[in-house]
Amino acid sequence: MSQFFQHIRQSLSLKLSIGILLMTAIIFISSMGILFIESRRHVLQVSTDHANSVLNVVEQQVRRYLNTVETATTSNDFLAVQNFQPDSLLEYSRRIVLLNGNVDGCSITAAPNTFPQHGRYFSAYTVRQADTIVTVREGEYNYFEKPWYKTPVNLGKACWIDPFDDYNEGTLSAEGKIASYCKPLYSPEGKLLGVISTDLSLTKLSTIISAEAPFPNAYYRMIGQKDTLGLGIPQQEQGSMRVAVEGVPSLVCYRPVQGTHWRLILVCPESDIFKGYYVLTNIIIGIILIGLVCIFLFCRHIVSHAIRPLNRLLDQTQRIAQGKYNETIAHTERKDVVGRLQNSFATMQESIDRHVTDIQRINEGRIQRNGELRQARLSVEEANRQKTVFIQNVTHQIRTPLNIILGFAQVLRDSYHTASAEDVSNMIDMMQHQVLTLNRMVLMLYDSSDVGLTEELNSQKKELVSCNEVAYECIEATHRHFPGLPVVFHTTLPDDFCILTNRLYLMRSLRELLYNSAKYSDGQHISVSVTATDKSVRFVYTDTGTGISAAVSDKIFAPFVKINDLSEGLGLGLPLARRHILNLGGDLILDTDYHEGCRFVVELPL
Repeated sequence: MSQFFQHIRQSLSLKLSIGILLMTAIIFISSMGILFIESRRHVLQVSTDHANSVLNVVEQQVRRYLNTVETATTSNDFLAVQNFQPDSLLEYSRRIVLLNGNVDGCSITAAPNTFPQHGRYFSAYTVRQADTIVTVREGEYNYFEKPWYKTPVNLGKACWIDPFDDYNEGTLSAEGKIASYCKPLYSPEGKLLGVISTDLSLTKLSTIISAEAPFPNAYYRMIGQKDTLGLGIPQQEQGSMRVAVEGVPSLVCYRPVQGTHWRLILVCPESDIFKGYYVLTNIIIGIILIGLVCIFLFCRHIVSHAIRPLNRLLDQTQRIAQGKYNETIAHTERKDVVGRLQNSFATMQESIDRHVTDIQRINEGRIQRNGELRQARLSVEEANRQKTVFIQNVTHQIRTPLNIILGFAQVLRDSYHTASAEDVSNMIDMMQHQVLTLNRMVLMLYDSSDVGLTEELNSQKKELVSCNEVAYECIEATHRHFPGLPVVFHTTLPDDFCILTNRLYLMRSLRELLYNSAKYSDGQHISVSVTATDKSVRFVYTDTGTGISAAVSDKIFAPFVKINDLSEGLGLGLPLARRHILNLGGDLILDTDYHEGCRFVVELPL
């Protein structure tokens, strides 16, 4: 195998042929890929339309069967009400099944203790078994809790209930699953007499409608209010979706059955839908492969014939490639392009031997100088860009609150006596908020200079600071910027638990973290917790929101870096907070294992 690839690398004709073949293959594959994708989409669309059309026809057919059952029930219920006696109920139950071929069973169930001579339970039930119709009084079981009795009684009207298994031990039962149309029976005085329930065999119905399947392996399912197949089909809607049914990728079309809570679905395996498509795809792929092989052989022959004269020149130039610069290349009298190429190589070889050393030295120096100049230019451009961006950002961030303060000041001056007390209070609050914002930015600019930091650290001595107290003060300071902001505070430390540190810089760092949580989170789930270990105390700030992506998590502590260039701020908050914490002997880290938003951890030595 290695010899084969080495032969490819050494053969110009073979590489040119392979290049032409690859270009042709890319064009062919791209074109055919687009064609196959569009063809597949078209096949799926046509199949979906066809399946929906068939499903509509089948739904109408199912609706006709349901109408038959409803009509059979409605046309006989008044007889049962007029003659509500045990013998009559048995006769009417048999009459409904006998006169209606689509009805597979009928039960007329009396309300509890309607016929004391028969006890608490009485139900006349007729079922169609093959060619025989059997009518019996059902055995005693608690049918008052069955859906076919309880549902229509609770609703007070006729309804279809979800398909169910009719088997009850010790009494007559229908085979397989059935669907029942149930209707409560009331006396003229409005008293509940019982329930008449007419059954339709879903097994028989499935056999009838399966003949209408649009594909060989397609099948129908009837589901009730609960999606027993777990497909997530919407209630009372019709449409189609592509899902895996029992692990088989399928096209599922669904529509509600009018007058019921049921949905009729048609499951069409994709293997049936795309069967012809796959066969055609295999044929076309075979044709493409054969065509590419023919193209490769043709190109190989043409290219080999065209570059054969270059092989002789290759033998001569190989010695030069091995470092034998004194090996001369003979001049030729040929005037074609190959002859001119050979003479050019001969002249070049004569010059190479004299100047190769000088050229190498000059190239090395030039490469080194160019690299230095390029790096210097990039550094200058980056510094200039950062300076410009920072100045523009500072100007914008300061100008915005100043304009707001100036605007409200003019409003207060011009309309102080006419404005309401609430408006004046709101304007003063806004002006105060902007003043606090300006003060925060000025402190950031001051802290960002080494001079400012050194002077502050020299002027401020360490003192005992209560951890809970400094956390409370940070929350109160944030409330001045964000009134009404909900902040949950947890602590495992007593209020008199103190650490020796610089209170000013600790306050600035913790306040900046809470300020960022209020500004960039959802503003509803911000928490601050204070805990301690044997050697350190930890302040944990957690919020819920968009968070910080892993791509920029290693850059957020760099000065002048903002995740969103359009957001407020100078890009100094987190860098200065971390700088202060490090100067206090601790550390500020981003918890990358938390993905619901942001979680910053400040750890300070005791």
